Amino acid sequence: MGSVNKVILVGNLGRDAELRYTPGGAAVSKFSLATTEVWNDKSGQRQERTEWHNID
Repeated sequence: MGSVNKVILVGNLGRDAELRYTPGGAAVSKFSLATTEVWNDKSGQRQERTEWHNID
């Protein structure tokens, strides 16, 4: 039996989502999402890293 994984991403859209429909009429969206991690390094300097996620 397969398992189900759930992921919640909070971020900013990179561009407007593309909406299309399958032949069966189901709506499918495609978009890119940027998530940003912010932390202070050992010297106390603020660091920031952005990762892009393509959601199909």
